[in-house]
Amino acid sequence: MQTAEELNTRVQTQKAPDLSTRVFQNYINGQWVSSVSGTTYKNLNPADTRDIVGHFQASQAEDAAVAVKAAQDAFLLWRNTAVSKRAKILFAAADYLEANATQIAEELTREEGKALALSKDEVLRSAQTIRFYAVEGQSFTGETFPQDDPDMLVYTQREPLGVVTVISPWNFPVSIPARKIAPALIMGNTVVFKPSTDTPLSAYRLTEAFVQAGIPAGVLNFITGRASAVGKTITESKEVKAISFTGSTAAGQHIHRSVGLATRTQMELGGKNPLIVLEDADLDKAVELTIKGGFSLSGQACTGTSRVLVQSTVKEAFTEKLVARVKLLKVGNGLQPGFDLGPLATSAQLENVLAYVAVGKSEATHLIGGERLLGEGFDHGYYISPALFTDVTQDMRIAREEIFGPVIAIIEVRDYDDAIAKANDSEYGLSAALATKSAAYAHRFAQDIQSGTVKINRTTTGNLINAPFGGLKQSSTSTFRESGRVGLEFYSQTKTVYRAA
Repeated sequence: MQTAEELNTRVQTQKAPDLSTRVFQNYINGQWVSSVSGTTYKNLNPADTRDIVGHFQASQAEDAAVAVKAAQDAFLLWRNTAVSKRAKILFAAADYLEANATQIAEELTREEGKALALSKDEVLRSAQTIRFYAVEGQSFTGETFPQDDPDMLVYTQREPLGVVTVISPWNFPVSIPARKIAPALIMGNTVVFKPSTDTPLSAYRLTEAFVQAGIPAGVLNFITGRASAVGKTITESKEVKAISFTGSTAAGQHIHRSVGLATRTQMELGGKNPLIVLEDADLDKAVELTIKGGFSLSGQACTGTSRVLVQSTVKEAFTEKLVARVKLLKVGNGLQPGFDLGPLATSAQLENVLAYVAVGKSEATHLIGGERLLGEGFDHGYYISPALFTDVTQDMRIAREEIFGPVIAIIEVRDYDDAIAKANDSEYGLSAALATKSAAYAHRFAQDIQSGTVKINRTTTGNLINAPFGGLKQSSTSTFRESGRVGLEFYSQTKTVYRAA
């Protein structure tokens, strides 16, 4: 009989299934269907573009319209389904993800590039998220209010909105849509789900989990394709009552402005997240916070550290330690062990990051990295070495614009107040961190920093599934938060009832 370790080794060394000719379909009104155009597009492995990870539907506006109608037609039945039955489906979907975590994680790495361990963590976290909402959604109710009339009852009740559109990005292709779809469904809404064109397989597997769990026809609809082809239909149709979007600030602003007052929006957008390193900080720990926050997922996290504001008295020592640590980082295929950074997710990402590296070299002092990696193991992938710049000032583009890659700008600050001023001098306010041993500065930082997520001696990345998540300023609409119990608020509306005897 094989031990768990032997079985795990065997699974890891198995040849990945050949998906090069497989055509994956949309899921609309309870059926797996092809797009009306009959056209598809290739999904490529960013670590090796010779590896085709399936063919997916190039959906058109007609497909999107059918999906919206299916969701609208299914709404009444789903909203009247007992919440315990809705929860049962969510629990079963979570079980499916967990049971198939190894396969789904491998596919996620193949189409997105992140390390296999990170992919598996994401799949398991998504299962936890779905279970969380299956539980919390069963007790998310209204209130009763005291008043002077003994013959009257005044209370609020929570009701679903109707058709909800979920648009998710490629960097967390399972966990981000899971934390949108699960609360939408448990509250009684129906969903049209459009994932990024760059990670459709992971989104397909998430949809498959709900299908296998017995989701009724039309309650969850899944379409792939370009936003330019389907975006207007799934956001501006009168049947769509809410849109949850994670992506670029420019795209989020466009969606937010294009819909009317009757359509609720939830936007989680860009970031330019700072880590402040004060002179009393443990510099070795601060270096590790920088590495993990800035280079995990190859810098492609919306909460990733992109600015490090270091007090002048320790800047030289910190920078030396950071450069030495970056030199030890290994870049390679996420399916293979021993690598710290995988490839960038797309050719467009690669070109964008290389362009910003060129900008940085013209603006600031280049310390290390930022080169396109070529040679054996790299030639067919989107690989770049992690980059550091110093002597960065507030007016430089690499200090102000979101790069979304493994590029970190080191900015010198005089003291705590100077650090706060420079950290807050940004149009973004998603996540921020402070490295210090001072309880007083830690307390002040939580009050002074203009950021939706605040970390003290922790990385800017990461958030709990049971805690609210969202940004300030241009990082969010700052209306409804995702994650946690408050994540249910976006997917429900309040009705106040006055009932006389």
